[in-house]
Amino acid sequence: MTDSSTHRLHPLSAVTTTLRSAVVGLSMPFFLVSVLSAVFDAVSVTWALYLAPIGLLVGAGYGLAYYYRFEYGLTDDTVDVASGVFSRRAREIPYRRIQNVDVRQGVFHRVAGLAVVSIETAGGGETEAALDFVGEDEAKRLQREIRRRTARRPDEAEADTDTSAPATRPTTAPDETDQHERESERDHPWSGQASALTDSGLESATTRTETGTEAPFEDDQPTLLFALDARELLLYAFTTVRPAAAASVLALAFFFTSQVEALLLATAQPFGGPASFTDATPSGYVALGLASAINGVVVTYAVSVAYTFATYYDFRLGRAGDDFVYERGLLQRYSGSVPSEKVQSVTITDNPLQRALGYAGLWVETAGYGPDSSGGSTSAVPLARVERVQTFAENLTGTEPPRFESPPAVARRRYFVRYALVAAVLVGVAFGISSLTGFGTEYWYLSVAVFLAVPPAAHIRYVNLGYSVGDDHLVIRRGFWRRRTTVIPYYRIQTVSNRRSIFQRRLGLTSVVVDTASSQTFVWKTPTIYDVDLEDGRIVASTGRKRLQTALRERREATDEGPRFSVDFT
Repeated sequence: MTDSSTHRLHPLSAVTTTLRSAVVGLSMPFFLVSVLSAVFDAVSVTWALYLAPIGLLVGAGYGLAYYYRFEYGLTDDTVDVASGVFSRRAREIPYRRIQNVDVRQGVFHRVAGLAVVSIETAGGGETEAALDFVGEDEAKRLQREIRRRTARRPDEAEADTDTSAPATRPTTAPDETDQHERESERDHPWSGQASALTDSGLESATTRTETGTEAPFEDDQPTLLFALDARELLLYAFTTVRPAAAASVLALAFFFTSQVEALLLATAQPFGGPASFTDATPSGYVALGLASAINGVVVTYAVSVAYTFATYYDFRLGRAGDDFVYERGLLQRYSGSVPSEKVQSVTITDNPLQRALGYAGLWVETAGYGPDSSGGSTSAVPLARVERVQTFAENLTGTEPPRFESPPAVARRRYFVRYALVAAVLVGVAFGISSLTGFGTEYWYLSVAVFLAVPPAAHIRYVNLGYSVGDDHLVIRRGFWRRRTTVIPYYRIQTVSNRRSIFQRRLGLTSVVVDTASSQTFVWKTPTIYDVDLEDGRIVASTGRKRLQTALRERREATDEGPRFSVDFT
């Protein structure tokens, strides 16, 4: 059946849009008049007092018109969104391009029963369409309907369009018992699932009818796969450092400049810091700089812990048909879905502290925009015991435990030279500071001790690199501070190439870059096999290209075009 009717946003959206546009319209005359009065003497600043009411009315009218001109609807093949007052924009988003359907609820939204629905598509660096905002029940309906139509197979679509086919669901009104069950499921969408928490983790389960067959997708409620318990949430918060927290600290420093200055001066004075920024010796400025850096690190870490805790509070991952669905958030609640057939690769992540405690995380990547980064990365398991995460990855991708190949020993010597040059620069900086400021003149040479860290740093870099060329998957491991082990099916590979720097050419090394449809971002770089022997690198690239063609041919010939990633990976 085609849902050809169009819908408008929630009536409260008209209120917020009108108020927002009215504020812009009210402030615009003040800005324009102030600029023009500085250029033309004939323009008086008092004009803004007369123009502001007009701007207020025009802005309010525009916001109201925008609300009534915004429409959306679902068809058999697309999600249609039309917007714009003077310049109309109509978008038809095919279901096959949709990667994620996210529902976001802030504190105000949750109190008012509202939500923001974001539709993310393949290859997009930003949200394709956002419905800001709709009712909570309408958001769940859209998420469920888009998920159902996205996962529908071609033969099912033909059956739906066959008018001679019998109806699969009754057209009569539901009785009171069915209505009560629907309301209960709506209020508790994750309840009543055949899953149970045990001491060793979450038992796997599937949603089936009494006859043993899979229940119809449209009737399925999410089956719980993984839930982040309180201990894992606290460990994840305290062992994760988010660079974005630094931006929040800088914003706080901008708005509370005087308080921040007083705090920095107070913490630096016991260590020889100045009493004011304008009256200090060179050594006092150095002490102030060190104290400021320590304060910045401590505050940034505290903000990171709070942000991570609030973001992943009550994290739950489930399955609905062939889709992964998730919910998380304390103050701002998120829920979304990721079709398993859209997953490009799977990555196990950890950092030194998490490795020491025996924990790791699991991420899946799609080809479009994702809620957890500027790319298509979505956290499937934020943190769990490393044995469980490895089992999850193996079950999800169908790969065996990899046997990693290491780069040649000459690569370790390359890292030794690289880090020795970095140490030399640090010693030079210490000598320069002592010479210019007189701070630590007698002790600058102690900075030479940084060279002691060069051999272990080179070794740690070397031992954390590895790759495994499997029959169906390519596995790449790299990184130390945030180690990533990525499993890439051959049929998801876009290109495989060898890249060599001038230093690698001198040593006979190369790096193998494996591109997928996932977006490359600042955080998630393209999976790369670093510093392997040139001949080995060429063999890996050639093997990857051949198995890519073989995998694509097998998929075209296969009769079952279902997802290759298991939705019951627990």
